[in-house]
This record gives sequence, structure tokens and C-alpha cells, in this order.
Amino acid sequence: MSATPPTAMTSCLQPIDKAGLEGLIAKGRENPQAIRTLKCRTVAEGRFRHLNMIRTLPAHVIDEPPALLGDDTAPNPSEASLAALGSCLAVGIHANAVARGITINSLELELEADINITAVWGTGDTSPKPVGFDAVRVKVHLDADAPQSEIDSLIAHAAVWSPVANTFTKPVALDVKAT
Repeated sequence: MSATPPTAMTSCLQPIDKAGLEGLIAKGRENPQAIRTLKCRTVAEGRFRHLNMIRTLPAHVIDEPPALLGDDTAPNPSEASLAALGSCLAVGIHANAVARGITINSLELELEADINITAVWGTGDTSPKPVGFDAVRVKVHLDADAPQSEIDSLIAHAAVWSPVANTFTKPVALDVKAT
């Protein structure tokens, strides 16, 4: 028996506001160079548990599993990045389906990634090796009122325009320093 709760939707997805989506589309076309700064404040609680404060939402907890010396109270950072990728792809698929007039009956994404953890955050085997994910695989289970070719096009389009997918696949300037 799997410890993972079922995630499949059993009825049509709750629709998103098409007029609101059209407003966002128009706003983006008016100023295609607009940049928005997202913020997160991370506070270490102890051991490997961290509270992440985003906007005015309740703290988003990140922890490590016992095999990585954590308390197993929440996803670890790498798992959270997979969750962010899956959610971003799902949002893109849903929004583009609405924009194209496609009704989605159910949408589920399965993500898995390969990672070498022997460096133990730089305290273990630091011999040359890739750090981070070596490969990420995403299976999209989409039941929609469209032919398979259109579903394939929808998924491919969402992957190209996903901000999180692009963060995974292109170099990003990263500045980490003490203040």
C-alpha cells in the first residue's frame, strides 16, 4: 500500500476565471518587459527544519527525511522544487487549456528526479560530480475534451512557458552572501 495519498481528480477541474485570465494576458502584452520580484524569508528552526515565509501565508515548512538526519515533518528542499515544478506545469496546462477552450476533466502530474547526495551538502564526498538533479522526468496524465495531438501540443507549450521549468533548464544568476 502506498503512503502517498491519491491525487487524481475524479471530476472536471474547477474552472479558472476566463475573463481574469484574459485580463492577465492583456496586461502582459501591454508591458512584455515587466519584472516582478518574489520574496521568501527562510528561518532555521533547528536540525534541518526550516520555516519559509512567503507573502502573508502560513509558514511553508521544509525538512529532511530521517535518512538525511531530519525529522521528516515536511518535504525536503529537492522534493519541494519538484512540487514547484509540477504545480507550475499544471497551472500552465490549465491556463492554456482555458485560453484554447479545452475542458479538462482531470489533470495529474507524476515527477521524479535523479540526484547524487554523496556530497552531503559539501561535507561528504566532494570529488567532481554533478550536484543537483541529473534528470527530471514528468508524466502528465490529462483527460480533456481534445484530440491527443492537441493535448500533446498543450503540454509542450506549457513546458516551454513554465517559469519554474525554465529555472530548471537555463542558467540563472545566483548571488549568495552574508549581510
